[in-house]
Amino acid sequence: MLRLVEHREKLNLTQKELSKKAGISVRTIQRIESGVVPKGYTLKALIKALDIDEVDLYQKDDITTETNYNQVNIINLSSLFVVFIPVISFILPLLITLIQKQMNTLTKQLITIQILWSVIMITVYLTGSILHLEELGRNIAIAFLLFLILINVLIIIRNSIELNNNNKLYFNLKFSVI
Repeated sequence: MLRLVEHREKLNLTQKELSKKAGISVRTIQRIESGVVPKGYTLKALIKALDIDEVDLYQKDDITTETNYNQVNIINLSSLFVVFIPVISFILPLLITLIQKQMNTLTKQLITIQILWSVIMITVYLTGSILHLEELGRNIAIAFLLFLILINVLIIIRNSIELNNNNKLYFNLKFSVI
């Protein structure tokens, strides 16, 4: 459930005033306040106009608003245990995220990074298999896969260090696939 009305009233704005400030129609504001979830441009415009984070727009039932950075770091580090298994490297952190109720922008970013890494790993592996590489080509493909695993380990460790020091991610994507 959205908390748009609460944030709008906190700023003493009418629907019309928020509409003008956000650059979206009054009818759109009315629909969102009646339960339609905003997406894309509309969501970004509301967040900017209200000067809040996306997480603040939702009630606690929808998204965890209080981030436990120790749990987020554990979720991040959980990928290290299965770094050699691409699909499991994002399923394990996702399961821990859901069990710990820590679905927030940080955990979404961490899981997105692991999903992207899994897609790249599987693509490289399948490409090597399809091309029926000779001995030298097979060795190069294996070396490249090991290099990708090493890069993923470094990303996980660097994000862990940044989470411990500054409560944010070092490698932060501009998008999320979940």
